[in-house]
Amino acid sequence: MKTPFLLLAAVLFLGLTRALAHGGAELGPNGGRIVEFSKDKTLRGEVLHKDGKFTVALLDKELKPVALKDQSLTVVGGNRSNPEKPAVTKENDRFVFPALKGDDYEVVLRLKESPAAKPVTARFGYDAAICSACKNPEWLCKCPSEKEPEKKQ
Repeated sequence: MKTPFLLLAAVLFLGLTRALAHGGAELGPNGGRIVEFSKDKTLRGEVLHKDGKFTVALLDKELKPVALKDQSLTVVGGNRSNPEKPAVTKENDRFVFPALKGDDYEVVLRLKESPAAKPVTARFGYDAAICSACKNPEWLCKCPSEKEPEKKQ
């Protein structure tokens, strides 16, 4: 008797968290999703997905590109019970790594500004489903977040 109730509760919880996660993604100058690598927005990343690869460009607080030097990035994501850790390379002042298996998963990015620095963690949910309102993939949805009231014009 407990199993069906727990299963129902888990499904409702996952559905609710997905609904609340919809919309409101901050997009960068190239249309990618912005992730924070600092508490004061002085270092950000713009994540793009194209041709089966993710790219992460570092940006300053004005969303201007930051050159890659000693920075390193590690990535973990996919299925939580069997997470993937894709290889990350540097190409044209961007970090590049292959997309993970599936169309809906969490991605954890860990950036180190130098070999001796503490890593800073950023997360985002990748969901390739198309938003019915803005026609973007859900992970790049520009619609107002359902957690925030719409701004009146």
